[in-house]
Amino acid sequence: MPGGEKGIGSDILSFALIALIIVIPIRWFVAQPFIVRGASMEPTFYTGEYLIVDQLTYRFEEPKRGDVVILRYPKDESIYFIKRIIGLPGETVDIQGNTISVSKDGSEPEVLDQSFIDISNVRPEFATYTLEGDEYFVMGDNRDESSDSRVWGPLPKRDLVGRALVRLFPPNRIDVLPGSLQTR
Repeated sequence: MPGGEKGIGSDILSFALIALIIVIPIRWFVAQPFIVRGASMEPTFYTGEYLIVDQLTYRFEEPKRGDVVILRYPKDESIYFIKRIIGLPGETVDIQGNTISVSKDGSEPEVLDQSFIDISNVRPEFATYTLEGDEYFVMGDNRDESSDSRVWGPLPKRDLVGRALVRLFPPNRIDVLPGSLQTR
C-alpha cells in the first residue's frame, strides 16, 4: 500500500509539471488574460470586463487601424492600457476639432469614420502628429476620459502586447474580436 501512495503523489507531481510546461509558454507567448480598468474605452469596454489577449498575431502581421490593443504604458511599462489604433507607422494624424484624418507621404488625407463613438460631447482638439516607422497613434473610445497618444505621444511597436481576442465576462457581452471595426 505505501508504494501506491507514492505513485499517486508522483502522478500528481508529473501532471502538474506537464501542465506547467504547456501552460507557461501559452501564457507568455500566445495569449494572456486582461481585466479592463477605467472609463477610457466606454462604451466599447467597461471596467471589470475580462478579455483574452492574442499575443501571437502581431508576430506575423502588422496591426491595423481600428484594432483594439493592449499595450504597455510607455512611461511605466508595468502598467497596461487598452486603446484603439488610429495612426499607423509613417502616417500623419491630424485632429481638427472632432475630426481625425490620416495621411502618408503627402497623400490626400483620409477622414476616419468615428460613427462607433459619440463625439457630440467630446471636447474639440487641434493637433498634428507625425509617426516614425515603428510608431502607432492610439486613442481611447471615450476621448475625454482617455490618457493616450494625445497625452504621452506615439506608441512604440515594442510596447504593443497584443489585440483583444475574446471578451469572456460578463456573459451577456461575450464576443470574439470585441470592439473590432471590421465586424460592425
